[in-house]
Amino acid sequence: MLIDSHCHLHDPQFFSAEEAETCIKRAHEAGVEKIVCIGTDPQDSLVARDFAMKHEGVYWTYGVHPEETSQESFSGFSSDEFDEQKNTFKKLVAIGEVGLDYHYEGYKRDAQIKLFEQMLQLATDNNLPVSFHIREAFVDFFPIIENFPKIRGVVHSFTDSKKVLRRILNETDFYVGVNGLATYSTLPLPPLERVLLETDAPFLAPIPYRGNTNEPAYIADIANWLAEKLGISREEVALVTSVNVEKLYNIGGDHYKH
Repeated sequence: MLIDSHCHLHDPQFFSAEEAETCIKRAHEAGVEKIVCIGTDPQDSLVARDFAMKHEGVYWTYGVHPEETSQESFSGFSSDEFDEQKNTFKKLVAIGEVGLDYHYEGYKRDAQIKLFEQMLQLATDNNLPVSFHIREAFVDFFPIIENFPKIRGVVHSFTDSKKVLRRILNETDFYVGVNGLATYSTLPLPPLERVLLETDAPFLAPIPYRGNTNEPAYIADIANWLAEKLGISREEVALVTSVNVEKLYNIGGDHYKH
């Protein structure tokens, strides 16, 4: 069994309802039995929730992406809406994707940090793990994380240096997301026991699909690539990474049946 631990299959901006259904079918044919749809703002998160509720083996996260702080419409975050709707939040597995992104000019560092801390508190209060989006911002990430010692999570789509990866591995218990980007770059790889496989669909399609729309079925290609890279069997990659996802997101066995 394979699991896509991070995708945006629910988002109608990228996938029509018919396309999403086709992608789920292809994913199952490729051995991808579980999919996690990632929220990027409160409204998108609820779309992910509704999508997950309609599909067996699909789960969702609630989050506000750091780039939302640069939108003129962004007026801050309050947990009130989350708290009011919590009783409808079945198949919710994490808070995310949340974090810090200093890649583009004009980012609002202080606003991102405030939002990130609110998201981490939300995760702590609800005993949920976190899907981290951290780009060119680890200098602020590590000090912030120290203030939330109970947080569990995954550093989604890691794109930084060996030095930063070592800090993640040595100073935290976080997993690291490995996706199609790894198949055509020189990014450092974490050990298998700390890897979650992800597509980030529709983005970052792996070789040989680079440049095309990504989809959960391509987790199989990423698993094949990683197995060859590590010199181990595809079955071992599938087993270890799937167990990692199930442990972090508490979706092992028959835990969720909706």
